[in-house]
Amino acid sequence: MKSRRLFVLFFLILALAQTAYAQTRDPFAVVLTLDNIIMPSMYDYIQRGIDTANQRNAEVIIIELNTPGGRVDTTLDIVGAIRNSDVPVVVYVTPKNAMAGSGGAIISMAGHVIAMSPETSIGAASPITSDGENLTSTADKKAKEIIKASIRPFTIPRGDKAAKLAEAMIDDAVAVTADEALQVGLIDFIADDTEDLLQAIHGMDVETNDGTHTLNTDGIDTQSIDISFIEQILLILADSNVAFLLLALGAQALYIEISSPGGWAAGFLGVVCLTLAGYGLGVLSVNWFGLIFLITSFVLFILDIKAPTHGALTAAGVASFIVGALVLFNSPGTPDFQRVSIPLVVGTGLFIGSVIFAVLIVVLRVRKNPIQIGSESLAGKTGTAQTFEGDAGQVHVNGEMWSAEKSTDSEPIGKGDKIEVVEIRGLRLIVKKK
Repeated sequence: MKSRRLFVLFFLILALAQTAYAQTRDPFAVVLTLDNIIMPSMYDYIQRGIDTANQRNAEVIIIELNTPGGRVDTTLDIVGAIRNSDVPVVVYVTPKNAMAGSGGAIISMAGHVIAMSPETSIGAASPITSDGENLTSTADKKAKEIIKASIRPFTIPRGDKAAKLAEAMIDDAVAVTADEALQVGLIDFIADDTEDLLQAIHGMDVETNDGTHTLNTDGIDTQSIDISFIEQILLILADSNVAFLLLALGAQALYIEISSPGGWAAGFLGVVCLTLAGYGLGVLSVNWFGLIFLITSFVLFILDIKAPTHGALTAAGVASFIVGALVLFNSPGTPDFQRVSIPLVVGTGLFIGSVIFAVLIVVLRVRKNPIQIGSESLAGKTGTAQTFEGDAGQVHVNGEMWSAEKSTDSEPIGKGDKIEVVEIRGLRLIVKKK
């Protein structure tokens, strides 16, 4: 009993010491970098950084932002993470020429403090569908009203001009410069760099879930939290060019496996590539109708092996592949940053067509070559009659003894005569005198 009390006392002292250390150590700022399209893995990174800052009692969190936008649902998740943070969050659009476009503008407005570097822009936050298309009138109105309602608590305290500009960004895709945003009060500061930003916000009162914070950021250290390896991989997979290449490679590997069954490497590679491509397609704005053309293209490749007009179906398959990829990734309304490279699609389609055409030529040559093994390979071969009486006997052909019959148009065959195989009937050769 006594040892248990000592054990509990030890941990109480340890907890108090840790709290005292957190309260007395020098303040610091946690820096996160959102420099990509807004995808689910980016939310995971931001949430992890905010949780770390809250656990370590950071003075402030700075999200360095440069994004053309991304998924609306992920954007709203990040907004929720920012607003639920006990540590004040500063959203800083940086460096020069950076943008807080579309969802990036919504995230910026959610910050407890908003700052921008010179020569940056913010806005154009009109929502679109997951396929990259403009919303229908009813859906458009609903989506815009939901987004405007979600940012209204952040923008109304900044004044009427700021609130109207924020709603215009959503209703009419308006975008403004840093100077214009500062003029109407939508942002708090224009700062040249992070050090300049920390000086600007020093002494500022900020309201969070944890109450009012007076920021003590004069000369404090910054600690960056980098995106993890897994989060980086997921962001790479969400790139349209990478997703397209994985889709093409996976389909090609499965075609090879279907054409030459019995192995496992091509099939395994194909399944892995298609699985990874599936993740990318799941988070990108794609038109799923394009998959019909892609599937059709590989059906045409397979059918060309059986078709009498070899090459025509392969050419049609290449055209279907290119059209399918462009429909899948580059349909009208798809954001520019999510579009696949057209030269990449055309080049990949021509490469796949060339490989399949080369395989087709090899297959046709193999079919036309005479059979080199078994009795079927003996047609046209010559040999010697070993024993021959009347119309039947035995002959020595290709190093083996065979039962033979004389063909109807052959001269009489005797022992030792040279013969030629003209036909094979089961296990018996039909021969004539050479």
